[in-house]
Amino acid sequence: MSVIRDLLQPARPEGEEDPEHRVFRRDGAIAACVGLLCATLAVTVEHDGGPLDALGWLLLAGAVVPLAWRRLRPLPVLVLCLAFAALYHALDYTHAAPFAASALAIFTAAATGPRRRTLGMAVLVVAVILGVWGSTGPEVGLEMLQVSGWILAVIAFGEAVRLHHQYLAAMRERAERAERTREQEAARRVAEERVRIARDLHDLLAHTITLIGVRASVASHLLTAGPERLDRAAVAETLDSISGTCRDAKADLRTTLQVLRGDGERQSEGPLPGLAGLPDLARAAEAAGARVELALDAAEPVPQASGAAAYRIVQEALTNAVRHAGAEVLIRVSVRRDGPDLRIRVQDDGPAANGGAVPSPTGKTAADPPGYGIAGMRERARSIGGTLLAGAREDGPGFVVTARLPAQEAPR
Repeated sequence: MSVIRDLLQPARPEGEEDPEHRVFRRDGAIAACVGLLCATLAVTVEHDGGPLDALGWLLLAGAVVPLAWRRLRPLPVLVLCLAFAALYHALDYTHAAPFAASALAIFTAAATGPRRRTLGMAVLVVAVILGVWGSTGPEVGLEMLQVSGWILAVIAFGEAVRLHHQYLAAMRERAERAERTREQEAARRVAEERVRIARDLHDLLAHTITLIGVRASVASHLLTAGPERLDRAAVAETLDSISGTCRDAKADLRTTLQVLRGDGERQSEGPLPGLAGLPDLARAAEAAGARVELALDAAEPVPQASGAAAYRIVQEALTNAVRHAGAEVLIRVSVRRDGPDLRIRVQDDGPAANGGAVPSPTGKTAADPPGYGIAGMRERARSIGGTLLAGAREDGPGFVVTARLPAQEAPR
């Protein structure tokens, strides 16, 4: 069975070919089998040419031995085999004997391609048939046509094998390309999910830690400023607000971690935050010492993704304002529908209420380390088809964040 498999196996594509000594060893074994078949035919077949003498055996060996290099040098092997076989037939030895060797050489040349070589061999065979027919008459021509029909069948079989292996190679390449594409797509989705989770954690933790820090500073001030005038109710209220902020942050963090773990059995703690949660954000910022003016004009429902993005953008903008502009900062928040868009504007008067600490275009003072707040807001807006701009105000001191988000569901 291995001999038959190697007989039908053409030269492999470049980069996958076996070492030459291994190919030579296999083809040498096949050549030995073909030589034994040719010798058997030369001895057993009668009335098909004269018996073989020393020269006949030498010519038959010359048609068989080159087959050991048939896959390494298919075209030279074809020329040598046909040359020895032609001289063998011209001397009228047993004509059936070298046919197997010639057929194998022709098959290998056709199976290893290229196609123009296969077509050239077929045209040459047809031309020989027509030439013999025209020069010798119909009797010899019909006999040549019968023999040449087998040769044409071998050429067609070799071309079919070549096309089959070419098809298999194309399928392997397509499968490898599809596998690479799937791996790249999976890596891209993992990266996008990682960025999304990092953005959610940043929005949650930055907002929570900022509020806790501001309220803790207020409690510390109340405890140390004047012990004789200690307002226990104010301290208790501040500590209670810190506790409430921690509880809310814990619930949001639990939901985010469920997404990170891929926990499909446990459901989310509630719906995604949306425009309905903006008043709570405003009250939280006011509890941290800021003055917030909220103008919410979006009575009609908006897509859940747009509502969640608007909530996170306003949350990050309020956090930055409280963190960088200091206490008593005035923050104006405007959220309104404008046709198919949801317009968001958050501005503050930071420097005027912060002792002259002028923020940079990224919303931070010179002493602040670089962060991801503005970049995260831009990514969040861009992920749902919106835009976001952030920078210093042109009409006075402070910082402004403006965003445009889709207020309608995208068409399917």
